[in-house]
Amino acid sequence: MPAQAEISKDVYDVVIVGGGHNGLVAAAYLARAGRSVLVLERLDVTGGAAVSTRAFAGVDARLSRYSYLVSLLPSKIVDDLGLEFAVRKRTVSSYTPTDRDGRATGLFVGGGEDRTRASFRALTGSDAEYDAWRQFYATTGDVARRIFPTLTEPLPTRDALRARVGDDTAWNMLFEQPLGVTVEERFRDDLVRGVVLTDALIGTFSSAHDPSLAQNICFLYHVIGGGTGDWDVPVGGMGAFTDALAAAARAAGTEIVTGHEALRIEPGEPHSVVAYRTATGEGSVAARKVLVNASPEALARLIGDAPPAEPAEGAQLKVNMLLTRLPRLRDTSVDPREAFSGTFHISEGYAQLDTAYREAAAGTLPSAPPSEIYCHSLTDPTILSPDLVAAGYHTLTLFGLHAPARLFDQDHDLRRDTLTKSALAELDAVLDEPIEDCLALDADGRPCIEAKSPVDLEKELRLPRGNIFHRSLAFPFLDPARDAGRWGVGTGHPNVLLCGAGAIRGGGVSGIPGHNAAMAVLEE
Repeated sequence: MPAQAEISKDVYDVVIVGGGHNGLVAAAYLARAGRSVLVLERLDVTGGAAVSTRAFAGVDARLSRYSYLVSLLPSKIVDDLGLEFAVRKRTVSSYTPTDRDGRATGLFVGGGEDRTRASFRALTGSDAEYDAWRQFYATTGDVARRIFPTLTEPLPTRDALRARVGDDTAWNMLFEQPLGVTVEERFRDDLVRGVVLTDALIGTFSSAHDPSLAQNICFLYHVIGGGTGDWDVPVGGMGAFTDALAAAARAAGTEIVTGHEALRIEPGEPHSVVAYRTATGEGSVAARKVLVNASPEALARLIGDAPPAEPAEGAQLKVNMLLTRLPRLRDTSVDPREAFSGTFHISEGYAQLDTAYREAAAGTLPSAPPSEIYCHSLTDPTILSPDLVAAGYHTLTLFGLHAPARLFDQDHDLRRDTLTKSALAELDAVLDEPIEDCLALDADGRPCIEAKSPVDLEKELRLPRGNIFHRSLAFPFLDPARDAGRWGVGTGHPNVLLCGAGAIRGGGVSGIPGHNAAMAVLEE
């Protein structure tokens, strides 16, 4: 996406620092409301972490490189902005391979109630776990339908949100007691417990019984998306979403300049000043409001405030692959095309997750790294060229859990590569052939695989310590400890708002912080 030659004027109604998806959402809303808006983006392209990339030399496969699936994006934003963007439902929820009594088997969730019930019965020996599963997710589904609409409204109080939920048992389960208590009370099978718990640990370094309830907050955001908790595949890859946002923002009159790195923000009345740097020099621009689509840590640096007291640490390993074919499974009762259509869980039994957490907390790479895999090309083959589709190629993206940034501070490349090999070895243990035998080769004859640690994400995207949420997630209600104002985007500086993932109700590809920052501006 080409940079504009220069910024057209000295003063705007709104300057947005950062052209990630939340900044673009805010820009589109504000420009459509008649505000003059400028977006300053450091990189050569907009989109931030929500981009599609041809990651492998000479191979026409557009991978969603950093963020993968869509759940928290409200249809309201898509409709309000007239975005030419769509998602597709995955036909399978999940498949979790395991061994039982020396027999390769697994838990298959999808294909209708009868098939899912039969899979639970075959794994556990009765219908009890499936009945508990249905009851548990009926409860979270009801909570989702009640809470999700509030995410694009002014922040409710804790009591108001509790009244909205209207179910004391559900409230206690999600907001009061550690999720591990609920999981252990409701389920008996270790594998079933682990599948439930994984949604509490994606990108969050926590245990099932952490008294901080970080795991509960992460779980809540993973099960309320769209009011259903479904995680969908973006058609055309994640870059299709941010390209549509940039187009909508420009069509409404937003100026977007890439290659412009913000250096300082000087809050003031009636205007704040943003100093920036380009390849040819430095400059500044003024605005009535400055929206920062970056982490609270980056915001503090830009303004000269003290850094946030709470540490921000990412905890994931991301591995992108291109395959010439899907691998065969040891569990021959499941077609690989079905098994990989949903979330493919690896080494994510309840005890395995706890062991991996304890090892990582002690500073050791997990011996059996838990992870989950997504195959986007089964749902949306348009991310591959027609030739690759015809040849049977597929993408795989692996998201590894319990890989905190601290594990990579020393001997980074060695430790990242070691953990990647261990994660692939755990995958190989449930396959009937090594995944390496299925990897495609790029134009230079190298295997099509890349791995990203939290340290890599910090270097490439400036995520603080690789934290994909920018900081610890927060429950979606007013919290005196995070005095972020009526919309959850305040910063302590009246003319500077946070519109990135670090806002209250931020995290994930949602556009919600961008929407809420725009509403905060328009409300005035």
